Formats: sequence, structure tokens, C-alpha cells
Amino acid sequence: MPNTVVVGMRRQIVGGAMGLALFVAAVCTATAHAVAPARGTPAPSSCQPRTLVLSAMPIELGPLLAQEHVSRTVTVDGRDFYLGRLRGHDVILGLTGIGPVNARRTTRAALAAFACKTRPGIDAIVFSGVAGGDFIGDVTVPARWTLDGGKHFSQVDAHLLAAARRLTHSRLRLERKAPAGDPACACAAGPDLVTTVSVTHQPRLEVGGAGETTDPFSGRALPCVPGGGDVFGCEPCALQLKPTDVTSFPGGAAPFVDPGFFTGYFSSTSGGAGKYVAEDEETAAVAAVATARHLPFIGFRAVSDGGGDPLRLPGFPAQFFFYRQLAADNAALVTLEFLATT
Repeated sequence: MPNTVVVGMRRQIVGGAMGLALFVAAVCTATAHAVAPARGTPAPSSCQPRTLVLSAMPIELGPLLAQEHVSRTVTVDGRDFYLGRLRGHDVILGLTGIGPVNARRTTRAALAAFACKTRPGIDAIVFSGVAGGDFIGDVTVPARWTLDGGKHFSQVDAHLLAAARRLTHSRLRLERKAPAGDPACACAAGPDLVTTVSVTHQPRLEVGGAGETTDPFSGRALPCVPGGGDVFGCEPCALQLKPTDVTSFPGGAAPFVDPGFFTGYFSSTSGGAGKYVAEDEETAAVAAVATARHLPFIGFRAVSDGGGDPLRLPGFPAQFFFYRQLAADNAALVTLEFLATT
């Protein structure tokens, strides 16, 4: 991609993100953010198997954490994990960070830290997040995932996939209207306070097909940014304790909007449009770790960039920034319903 095009795109995204952050902050009431429960050790004396629920970015984990009854927070290798109850399950919620390297490292660290003496401390792994796909707002549940462009696949657990398929016959209704979100994590009232446009179709749940994970960072781990907002931050928005000055959001986004990210992203994409129902940067890496440990795995990925955009934005990353909250909310809706029915 020519440098002038990338730089122009960078300015457009930064300017749009800053404008959106200022607008959302203007209608938010500034109050104290939630504080995480008391911290504990990874393996308590009453060690019981839990479901590990992972997301890559704060915006993805936030809707799940808001529904969890958190009992304690455990820090492993610099990342926080939130232990508690969610829809009838003992769970561990955690952020992997963006990219396959972060996803792989975080999953392995969690499995090691929460191991019980005589049995696995984690009995299943669920991923909830956003992705590229066919139609914005749809939630995809691929039956298999690849890290290498289709040469090898990790299969999703058959029983979990069957449970997800049963949800397609339920009364679950996905959101269609896109919230403005809370890019700077400055809105105590929540990311869905301000809504924008509706996508041109009613989002639906799709189970089956293949998903692809790519590596835009060429084997490097993209660091999170303390206080970096709902995409680049190290914690869910509710736990970014100090309200973030909205003017800091573009600075926190610097690793993402740097021209090097875009050139890496586009060069690493396999170009399999239509071949994969979901394309992201984490799920297959988590699936590969789960497969190696013989643990059941399933991933729910809602489309943030794809068809059905009434604004006709130019794909990724413009669509991602605009529709990421809608996608994150829909992924969480399905994940919560899945947990409630399994």
C-alpha cells in the first residue's frame, strides 16, 4: 500500500476516533469506575474445574464481566483473571491481548496457573470476540480453525458445537443498532448509552464452516496500553480505575494506527474472502493450545467488518472502529446464552 494512502488513512482514523471519544464523553456522567474484588492465589485449597472464557480486547470482555459475579482477581504473568460465577458456571474471565502470540501465551499461562493437583483446573475454553466476516453483527461459530492458511485445522469440540447449533432455534435476538461505544473508557453509564445507525439486515447466529487466524505482527506480541481505552487497554473499561482523559485515546491507539500495522495486516491476510466465515488474530492460537491439552474449545466471533454497512465505510479498519461495540455486544449475548443452556 502506498505510504500516502496509509498516512491518509491513519489521519482519518485518529481524527474520527478522537471525535467519537469527545462526543461520547460529552454525554457521559463522570463517576468512579468499579474496583476489582480482592486478589487471591491461582490455586485455592478447594480447587474446582472452571470454564476459561477469553477475549482479546477490553471491549469484548466488558459485557461478560458486567454479568459475572466476581469473587476474586488473580494476576498471572501481568494479566488479570476474574474468577466467579457466570450463567450457572464457575468461570475464569481473562484478556489475552491482541494477536496470536499474546493469545497463545495467555492461554498457556492460565492453564498452568489454575491447574489442580489431580485434575485439570480448567475443563473447557470459550472465546468471545469480534472478527471480519460476511455481515456486520452476525455471530459466527466456526467448526474448525486454522493458523496457517488452511494447511492444518483445530477442530471445535463436537458437543459444544452441537449446543451452539441448538441456539439457532432459540428466541435469541441479536442487536442491530450500533452503539457509539466508549473508546476512551470514560463513560460510567456504559458503552451502549449512545446509538448510531442500524445495519441493513437482522444479525443472526451462524454455526459451522472454517475460521482463520492471521498474524499481522509477524511473530511479535503487541503490548497493551495502560489506560488505552476499549481496544488497546490492559483491563476492561469498568476496571480502568482512573477515568481516562479522552484526549489520550489517539495516543493509546498509536500501535494500531501506525503505518507499520496496516502494511503488516494487509500482507499477512491470506486473501481467502468467502473461504472463511470468520477472520481474526487470536482464536486459532487458543484453539491449538486447547487441542494440545485435550480440552473442549469453542469460539464465538461476531462480525465487526463486512457487509450490511449503511454508511458504506471502506472495510477494515474503518468498519471495525465504527461497529466494534455492536459486534462485541452480540458475541457476548450468544456466549452468555450458550453458558446458560449448557
